[in-house]
Amino acid sequence: MISLLQLGAELGSELAPCDGADFSAKPVTGVHVSELEDPTPYLEGGELLLTTGMPFAASAALSRAYMARLGAKNVHAVGLGLGPWLRSVPGYVVAASVAAGIELAIVPDGVPFQNVTRAYWRLSTRDDTSNLMDSLGTQTALARAAMRPDATSAVVRGLAQALGGWAAYLPADAGHETVWPASAGSLVPDLRAESIRFNKAGVPSAATFEIHGQPVVLYPILLGTRIHGFLCIGSGRTLTKADRQVIMTVSTLLALRARQREVIVGTTNALGAATTKLLLHGQSEAAHMVAADVGLGELPSRVRLLGIRLSPGDDPGLAARAAVRLAADPGLPDLAAAVDKCLLRHVQDSILYLVLPAAGLGTSPTDGERDSLEENALLGVSALVEPELSGSLAAALGDPVSLGEIPGNLAVLRQAVLQAPPGRLVAVSASEDARATGWVRILAGYPRADLLETVRAYLRARGTWEDAARALGIHRNSLRHRISVASGLLGVDLDDPDVAAHLWLALRRDESGLGPR
Repeated sequence: MISLLQLGAELGSELAPCDGADFSAKPVTGVHVSELEDPTPYLEGGELLLTTGMPFAASAALSRAYMARLGAKNVHAVGLGLGPWLRSVPGYVVAASVAAGIELAIVPDGVPFQNVTRAYWRLSTRDDTSNLMDSLGTQTALARAAMRPDATSAVVRGLAQALGGWAAYLPADAGHETVWPASAGSLVPDLRAESIRFNKAGVPSAATFEIHGQPVVLYPILLGTRIHGFLCIGSGRTLTKADRQVIMTVSTLLALRARQREVIVGTTNALGAATTKLLLHGQSEAAHMVAADVGLGELPSRVRLLGIRLSPGDDPGLAARAAVRLAADPGLPDLAAAVDKCLLRHVQDSILYLVLPAAGLGTSPTDGERDSLEENALLGVSALVEPELSGSLAAALGDPVSLGEIPGNLAVLRQAVLQAPPGRLVAVSASEDARATGWVRILAGYPRADLLETVRAYLRARGTWEDAARALGIHRNSLRHRISVASGLLGVDLDDPDVAAHLWLALRRDESGLGPR
C-alpha cells in the first residue's frame, strides 16, 4: 500500500504538505479527481481526493460541510490544487480538514493532477514488484521447509512469520494441531468448533469469522473433494494479493504432505493387516518374519486382543478411536494410547481386531469417569463417539495371552463382541482349554525340533528328566534345552500343575483327533 509520505517524496515540490508540516505514513488506496460539491457517492474510502477547491472558495460553512462528508466516507487526504479558484489556502479550510481528520496536501499552481496520479501508479508498480519478489522468496523458503522432517511445523511457522500474525493447522481427523506461535494455542478449541461447523456445511472455499473480536480466515486443505485439514490464519491486517499467493502455496504444500501421509498410512495399514491376519490364523512365526521385514518392529510376546463390532459403512479408524471411550467393564485398562499407536489391526467377518501389547496399558478409568461414560452409553453409543459411526458400536477385550494363543481364544472373543450391549466395552476371560489348544498349535508349528512330542513325553514322565529323555532317545541336556525353548515359546512354566494339567488334556485331545487343528 502506498502512503502519502511515499507519494510526497516521489513528487517532491509538486505535492507539499500544508503549512510546511510533514506527510504521515497513512496509506492511500488510490487517487481520485473531482470537482463535485459532493463526490462521496463515487468514493470507497482511503483515497487521496484532488480538487481545485471550488467549494472552499464559496464559504467557510460549505468548506466545513464538504470536509465533514469526506471524513464520514473515511477519505484519507485532500490535495488542493492552487490556481483558478484559490491562490492560497484559507485558514477555515485548514481548520475544516483538521476537524474532519483529513490530511491536507497542496498541489502548486501549474502542476497537472495527472502528475500525481502517474506518481501513485508508478509507486504501486514498484510496490507490486517488490511484494512479488518478497512473495517468491517466501514461497521458496516454505518449499524448502516442506522438505524437513518437521515439515508441517516449519511451514506453519514460516507462514505466520511472513504474515506477521499467527497460523494453525488442524487435521480433520482430530489429530495433533500445529500452532505458531505457541501463545495462539488457546484459540485451538474455538478454531476446532468453527472447523467442525465449516466441515458440516460442506463449504469448499475459504471462510472468514471472528474469534474474540479478531478476524480469522480458514482454508480447507483438500485432496480431491475430501477435506484433510484446515489452515487457520490471524494476520491482524488486510491480506494483500502477495499474502494470498503465499497462503495458497502453504495450502498446496500441506495438501501434498497430507497425500504423502495418506500413502504411508495406507501402506502401513495394509502391512499391519497382513501381519494381524497371520496371527489370527495361528501363523505367529510367519507374522514375526513379516513384521521384521516390513519395518513394523518386534512383535510383543504377550498381547490383548480387542474386538470391535462394525456395522455396514462404519469407518474402522473411527471405530477404533471410539471404542476406547465406550463404557467399560470394571478393571479394564485405559486403551487410548495403545489403540492410537496400534498398527496390528484387521477386519474379519464385520469385526475389527486389534492386537495390543499386554504390557504398558494405561490405568483403568476412575469411578467418576466410568459413571459419565455409562451415562453416555445409555444413548446406545457414547456421545463422545464420532457421529459417522452407527449406534450399535460395541467392543470386547481379551485377557493377556501369548501370540500363539490368539487363535484358541478367537471364538470366545468373537462371541463376546457379537453379544456385547451397544455402547459398552466388555471384558473376556481367556478359556483355559482354548489357551491349552493354542499351546498345542504353537508346539506343533515349531520348525526346528519336535517340541510337541518332547513336551508330551516330559508331561507323561511327570517332569522326570531321565525317564522323558530315555523315552525320546535323546540326552538329558538336549531335553532340558527343548523344554526351555517350549516354555519360552508358550510364555508359561511347564512345571506349573495347572499349566501341565490343561496342556496334557489338550495333547490327549490332539492325539485322539478331538481337538481343533
